[in-house]
This record gives sequence, C-alpha cells and structure tokens, in this order.
Amino acid sequence: MPAASRVVVDVGDVPVVLQTTDAPLAALLERRFRRFLKPSATPAFQFDITVVPASSHNGDADIEVHAENGRWRLQRGDFSASWDPDARHGWIRQTRSPYAVDSVLRIVHTLLLSKERGFLLHASSAVRNGRAFLFAGPSGSGKTTIVRSAPADVVVLTDEISYVRATPDGYVAFGTPFAGEWAEVGEPLAAPVGGLFRLAWAADNSREPLDPATTVRTLMRNILFFANDPSLTKRLLDTACDFAAAVPAFRLAFAPDERVWDLIQ
Repeated sequence: MPAASRVVVDVGDVPVVLQTTDAPLAALLERRFRRFLKPSATPAFQFDITVVPASSHNGDADIEVHAENGRWRLQRGDFSASWDPDARHGWIRQTRSPYAVDSVLRIVHTLLLSKERGFLLHASSAVRNGRAFLFAGPSGSGKTTIVRSAPADVVVLTDEISYVRATPDGYVAFGTPFAGEWAEVGEPLAAPVGGLFRLAWAADNSREPLDPATTVRTLMRNILFFANDPSLTKRLLDTACDFAAAVPAFRLAFAPDERVWDLIQ
C-alpha cells in the first residue's frame, strides 16, 4: 500500500491536515496551497482524501451542505465529503483535482467562522500601513482590478475570498489561497481591518461613507455560506451588524489606476 502524504494547509491560523495515498494529488495540493503550507503546525482537524473516478459523481450536481447526526455532509459534482467537528476528522472522495479540496476548505471555514464572529467574504483585500482593507461588489465591479493597480507598498491578501474574524482587539483579515481571476494566491499575513469599500466604476475617484444598514446589506450579499442552517445564518447576521458598527465603510467610485489608493486609508 502506498505511503500516505500529509499536506498541512493553514488559513486563518487554522491548520488542516490533508492526507492521501495519491502522490499526484498531494503534489497538486502542495503547488495549489504553496504559500499556506505549515507542516510543523498542530492541526485543528484532518481530512483523509481518496481519489475516485469522475464517473463516481454527478458532474453537474450543485453544492449541498447539511448536518446529519453531528456530522456535516458536503457534496458537489466532483466530490463528496463528511466532517465531524467534535472528532476533528473528516474524509473526502474526489477526482484528482486541487479544486475539490479548495471548495471543501471554503465550506468548512464558513462553518467554523459562523460560530466565531467571522465570515468568508466575496471581496478582495490588501494591507497597507499595517491595516487591511476589504473591497466588495458584484462580479465585474473591480475587485481584482483594484489590487492589481495597488502601489508597491501594498500587500495583497486575496483577489477573491477574504477571511475575516473578530478578535478581542477588533476584526482581523487574513490572507487566503482562494484565488480569483488574478490566478495568484494571497500572502499568508494578517492585519486589523481598517475599512470596507463597496466598489463602483467611475471616470474619476471618489468615496462617500456608507450608513450601517447599507453596510450590513453589502456584507450579507457577499458573505459566503452554503449550509441551510437558520441558527448559523442568524449568527452571521449578528456578526454583520457588529462589523458594521465597528468598522468604517464607504462607497468607492474609481478609475482603474493607482491614484485610487490615495483614498484608501
């Protein structure tokens, strides 16, 4: 029997062991999560991964996430998975692709964060002068463009999925490997959140404050959550309200060049 490979992926200070006897998949995972590997970390939980033929799944199936007897069941066209939070263990049966594991990690982190006053947000984010800034908006609003146009002193956390969690000192944003059209993983850094910006294209750059109610609506439209669980959904709404009261938010109209960063501070 082939030896098992362990790939430890740390996102948001939550190290996860991905264990598989499929060496090609292990190599794919190490390449996919290369900046977020932490082999010496004490794992928060582990997934055992088995590679199965594509014919084992319905390739057109949408994501399903539901709780069953204390375990979470996760399924999509390219994977099926089970995770027991109390036992800190789960399994994944998937095709040989890093994107199935990527999706499982996103789902699991949404479940974890929903109980920890945090969320995954469909937003790019970056750090400047020690503070993180989040850029949300619908597809095509410029989330990738604004980090691509950032000056040299800006460190990109992600162009696609931002990881935000409350701490005793306020909300903190973490870098993620969840890349979008920029096709580049973020940096494994963390910084206190200095502001949220709702993006819109314009001929020139301007910003105006968002009221808390608009901020909450912006967050709830962009928070990733896949489970049909009313209690966790309520927790996310409570977190969004708390975030809106604690973090300044703005509508940012911008032209695609570096000058917009003069307004991001």
